[in-house]
Amino acid sequence: MAAKADAFDVGDYVVYPKHGVGRVIELQKQEIAGMQLELYVLRFEKERMTLRVPVNKVEAIGMRKLSSDKTLREALDTLKGKPKVKRTMWSRRAQEYEAKINSGDLVSIAEVTRDLFRADDQPEQSYSERQIFEAASSRLARELAAMEKTDEPAALKKILAILNEYAPKYYEAAPA
Repeated sequence: MAAKADAFDVGDYVVYPKHGVGRVIELQKQEIAGMQLELYVLRFEKERMTLRVPVNKVEAIGMRKLSSDKTLREALDTLKGKPKVKRTMWSRRAQEYEAKINSGDLVSIAEVTRDLFRADDQPEQSYSERQIFEAASSRLARELAAMEKTDEPAALKKILAILNEYAPKYYEAAPA
């Protein structure tokens, strides 16, 4: 466990499941309720948020380093797959999508992005579908951007290019 505790260094990008990609800006020692705690101070630029995470809680929370290249390739390949549209109630699907996004798992986030993607010539999405799609694609883009040392808009452009290239062939096959 001790080797795991200093797994993140100041300057590292990390993924916090509920908030996405952040950067470790400081390691702090603080006394809280009479106990000495070591904390990672994370900065999430997009949300303009700073979060303090106790070092001993990192594993329980699911905080991790950026995905491996293999996982990134798998996530991008997932975008090329056939969208899975379940015929369950929207509220149930929305909960499942939110859970996948908050899991912090890159491939699950790519699945949500793929399943909720609508090309320009497709029927309009509901407001809540659009919100969840934007949350998933933004989360995916931020991790991609951090891994490829680019910015979020460039990463999002790459994701949308993949979706626009592969999605139409699945829509053409679908009965109108």
